[in-house]
Amino acid sequence: MEKKKGEPRTRAEARPWVDEDLKDSSDLHQAEEDADEWQESEEKVEHIPFSHTHYPEKEMVKRSQEFYELLNKRRSVRFIRNEQVPMEVIDNVIRTAGTAPSGAHTEPWTFVVVKDPDVKHKIRKIIEEEEEINYMKRMGHRWVTDLKKLRTNWIKEYLDTAPILILIFKQVHGFATNGKKKVHYYNEISVSIACGILLAALQVIGKIILKELALISFLNL
Repeated sequence: MEKKKGEPRTRAEARPWVDEDLKDSSDLHQAEEDADEWQESEEKVEHIPFSHTHYPEKEMVKRSQEFYELLNKRRSVRFIRNEQVPMEVIDNVIRTAGTAPSGAHTEPWTFVVVKDPDVKHKIRKIIEEEEEINYMKRMGHRWVTDLKKLRTNWIKEYLDTAPILILIFKQVHGFATNGKKKVHYYNEISVSIACGILLAALQVIGKIILKELALISFLNL
């Protein structure tokens, strides 16, 4: 039934993304569950023994306070020096992010390290084009107004300046050894957790980072 102009929307209509977030792209296989292209998980997972270090109460308080103080220094900095970072360090922080929990242990993420100046510039242009549309159309007046006090806009010159960009992609599904698709459950939530751990790992090594949340396609790179 069509609603008349000016008639208030229901809560579900006002928040159309909620159900999509719950589905999280994980149930895309359900419409094709009888098709031959999907693979039931038959992989044997190696058991890794659990090793736990128990700290006394005072040590727990000390470590938690130090970790909080370290992460509390993180800021959204948009002035970045082109200071090279050893690849061993980048490898380690990405491996740390890869320890994140994930739905059915599928690890549905791909981390791509970009150092080439030309590729970084292309990425900047793509993001700026999308961000300009965000500011002009998608975000709406209230969102744009809230950002004014932060003095942000769609110009991202630091994407050229930063020595390294780490692109993070979610994998909606993977592939079994026989080429059939296998489901990656809660892929978006899992990748979000990995991103949080990556930010913490970068803060621990003392590097300034800035995240860009861009829902864009890099197919033209």
